Amino acid sequence: MRSAMQRWWLGVLVAGALIAVLVELKAQPAPSEEAAVLGADQALGEAMRTAEKSVARRLLSLQFTYVDADGKIHERKDFLATLKAMAAAAGDNPTVKIHGRIGMVTGQRKTADGRDVFFLDIWAKQKRAWRALVSQDVVLAAADAPGLPPAQSASAAAPYDCKNPCQALPYRVRSAAEQDIVGSFQAIEKAAIGHNADEWSKHVADEFVLYGSGRPPIAKSGRIAMIERQKANNTPVTVGEVHAMRLAVYDDGAAMVATHMMADNSRPPYQAARVWVKRNGQWQMAISVQTDIK
Repeated sequence: MRSAMQRWWLGVLVAGALIAVLVELKAQPAPSEEAAVLGADQALGEAMRTAEKSVARRLLSLQFTYVDADGKIHERKDFLATLKAMAAAAGDNPTVKIHGRIGMVTGQRKTADGRDVFFLDIWAKQKRAWRALVSQDVVLAAADAPGLPPAQSASAAAPYDCKNPCQALPYRVRSAAEQDIVGSFQAIEKAAIGHNADEWSKHVADEFVLYGSGRPPIAKSGRIAMIERQKANNTPVTVGEVHAMRLAVYDDGAAMVATHMMADNSRPPYQAARVWVKRNGQWQMAISVQTDIK
């Protein structure tokens, strides 16, 4: 039978061991937000491949949409109903970026029929959990293909009057942040039409890349060079009218999803998914992925 002194020392040793464990646990870094978003993205991909609807349902926001490589838009209900048919191979070396409570995962992956696509998955942190807002695939052109099709240019005989989106949008803003983002978006479109590369650049993040169906990726520097060439050649430029738009702001990050159509039908309708980031009080577009839709 242990003496009182032995019991006391045993208690001290046990307490010391517990304290050591707690200190060690506290010293271990918590999983980063990047790791959390990547984990959620991989979990959703696995749920799609195994048709685990209950898992996928918990990972999707109520506003979730998926645009596949063929340009078909799937709302959340349709996506869950045909989950396994949506499955694609896991992305190779995906890149994760966090802007406020918006997370974006980008990379290359293969569709079920073996095509290589670029993908953008946008996540939002809702009630302390990351949930998918948008998943969009786009089939790109070869790296040496022309950047933008000639259909982007309007006829010199018919001056272009940009009312939508330059003057008005079919969207009712709900906050000052949304108003600022809409204003920045309109400034970008006006600058493109007016061949004003400096103004365009102010509203676009340095890491910006434009991805579009049937064309190679265009970085910010390449887009600026294109605007300057259009100015030198006095090339009239048109932009797609916005027919529907959703905007979600999460602290210093925001996601914009819009359906565009060219007034002259010079290009197929397309769905654009854009991520915005607020830096030094200025909202800037960080990425734009445009998939031609049916």
